[in-house]
Amino acid sequence: MSIRQRSPSEVLVPEQFFVETEITTQPDCWRRAASLNPDSLPARGERVAVVGCGTSWFVAQSYAALRESAGQGETDAFAASEFPLGRAYDRVVAITRSGTTTEVLDLLDQVRGRIPTVAVIGDPDTPVVRRADQLVVLDFADERSVVQTRFATTTLALLRASLGEDLGPAVRDAERAVVEPLPAELVGAEQYSFLGRGWTCGLAQEAGLKMREAAGAWTESYPAMEYRHGPISITGPGRVAWMFGTAPQGLAEQVAATGGLFRTSDLDPMADLITVQRVAVAIAVRRGLDPDQPRHLSRSVILDDGQV
Repeated sequence: MSIRQRSPSEVLVPEQFFVETEITTQPDCWRRAASLNPDSLPARGERVAVVGCGTSWFVAQSYAALRESAGQGETDAFAASEFPLGRAYDRVVAITRSGTTTEVLDLLDQVRGRIPTVAVIGDPDTPVVRRADQLVVLDFADERSVVQTRFATTTLALLRASLGEDLGPAVRDAERAVVEPLPAELVGAEQYSFLGRGWTCGLAQEAGLKMREAAGAWTESYPAMEYRHGPISITGPGRVAWMFGTAPQGLAEQVAATGGLFRTSDLDPMADLITVQRVAVAIAVRRGLDPDQPRHLSRSVILDDGQV
């Protein structure tokens, strides 16, 4: 095990976990995904539902907001278990790293022959291959850690590129995010509220989940404009309000007045998520936890018939 040497105000993170390597390889994964341009993804004008579980659901939320704001068609995001089977769509996009998640496989079976489906997957040797009509395989972004990092962001990079975005600036920001020192006040905070607007609401949800999974941290996530409607009451010294993207006017000052730390960044919001991932690993190490194998979690949720 090696230790990066940093200044006393920075955090030392052992280089021994799969998740750390997976975090640092994200810029290359994004670059590769942005170059794929698969024709199986939704076409302009299609009415689309995007589904997933956990992290994949939050990626679906971000993509849905981006696709609608780009004028490419009505797009809804659902947890796979909550898909409205009576609703008509032109295509269902299923996001599943493992390809074995029970709720996703069940949904694909239920809409087969009625709605065209495409699955974005990390492992091509899994049951989803036989359930979806079309596949986009991101095996180069698959992971050994239970905690998702690069598969989620690489999927979103692929989807952003499919909407016509130039991912070059985001990749360059990611290259910064994987090496910049982690401020000690972020790693040492006792509570985190992640905030987003539009497509970054999904990133805020994912940031909160990542901190809970990897580090067991106390986190919450909200649309930024909702933060004033109650959640700001928990903010104070030693607590962080972390904004993805442009903050609502006056919010930084309101957080400062509580004594809390308001965090914002000039990085692409997806690159700023990398910083959250790194903070989560750093906190886990401080607490003696294994960020690759969080308590009570497995790589995929596979349920018996009676549990669905």
